[in-house]
Formats: sequence, structure tokens, C-alpha cells
Amino acid sequence: MAPVLVEKGHTVVCPDLRGYGRSRGPAPTADHSAHAKRAVADDMVSVMRALGHDRFAVAGHDRGSAVALRLALDHPDTVTRVAFLDGLPISEHLSRITARFATQWWHWFFFAQPEIPERVITADPDRWYHGDPESMGVENHAEWRAATRDPAVVRAMLEDYRAGLTIDRAHEEADREAGRRLRCPVLVLWSTRDDLEDLYGDPRAIWRDWADDVHGHGVDSGHRMAEEAPTELATALTAFFRA
Repeated sequence: MAPVLVEKGHTVVCPDLRGYGRSRGPAPTADHSAHAKRAVADDMVSVMRALGHDRFAVAGHDRGSAVALRLALDHPDTVTRVAFLDGLPISEHLSRITARFATQWWHWFFFAQPEIPERVITADPDRWYHGDPESMGVENHAEWRAATRDPAVVRAMLEDYRAGLTIDRAHEEADREAGRRLRCPVLVLWSTRDDLEDLYGDPRAIWRDWADDVHGHGVDSGHRMAEEAPTELATALTAFFRA
């Protein structure tokens, strides 16, 4: 999708999150704060400033949506617009737990267990991570496959989930209690062939509890919308970012 956005005239920065891919991650901490979305959001601000961008729009998919939320809440004078793709605040997911959610999203709770997921996943990464070189691109698939075989990357991804169920949730609940809201315009996009709408109904209704200016629509794709519907997604982001 990034090349499509570049063709439409955007400058696109696609950083690996803290500890993911080729990024260098800190050692995990007992309270998971080293991998909290607040720490990752601060990383993103530092990266963008180093590249010469003091103010910028943000799009975050899935786990990236939680980072995008923290970015927009913690740095409201920096983020001009924010797009959430297949994502809700972590605290909203956790406040709506049902047997169906726990069954379909069981990995959240498995990944949060201490030490066990590392041993299980690194024993046979191919049984855990499935990628398609045809849809991802051969070079992208090779880089992704190498990352998922790096124990440090696996640990960082698990710490992301552990932080989500603990410190990230606490930060979001503190925001709500303090009445903090998103000041910038918000775009919400979700995959119509994934389960977000099936679980919660219209995701925009939930985001309106966090922001006043919320728009969006479903995208005809599975969860990996950037690979499955790149043109539709890029068109929606371009219209939003240029509005």
C-alpha cells in the first residue's frame, strides 16, 4: 500500500514498532512499561522529528491502532489526523469480553502468560506464523519470516500483548476517567471479512466515545487490508489526510 500512497503524493514513513522487525528493543521490564504503547508512541515522535516532521498524520493497523491512539492522546499538538484500521482501544475490547471474544481472540491471553509462549513459539515458528509470499511480496515475506525466527523479536511482540493487558489498559482507563479525548479528526476503517463488526457492531460508535470528529467505513477485505485492498485503502487514507 505504501507505494500507492507515495504515487498519490504522500511522504510515507513505515517504522517497525519497538522490538519488531529490525528495530532494537529494550529489555523487558516487570511492569511491561518498556513495551507500553506510551513508550512506543514516544519512539514514533522521536523518529519523525529526526526525519524533519514535527507534525504529521498517523495511520495504525491492529496493534498499531493502539499506538496511534496513544500518539494522538499524548501528543495532540503533533498528530494532525489519525486513522484506526481494524482497531479499537484495548480497554474497549477488554470491557466487552465474552466467551466468543475469548475463543476467537484467545491468543491475547496466551501471549500474556509468562515465559510459556516464548518456548512454544520458538520451538516451531512455522506452525505459529503464516505468511503468503504471493500477497506479501517475496522480499517482504523473507524479511518477515526472518523476524519471526528471531527470539528477541518474538519476545518483544509478546511483551506488546503483555503490556496491552496491563499498563496500556491502565493508561487508557486513566484517560477516560480524566475526560481526555482525541482533538484531531478520526478515520475508522475495518475489514468487512474480519470479525470486528461482528463482535461489536459499528466500530465508529465506540470511537465516538473517544473523539468528536469520527468518520469511516468498512473495507472489502480480510484482516490484512493493506495487502488485500491496497488501492481502496490508499484512496480512503488520501481523501482523509487531504481533507
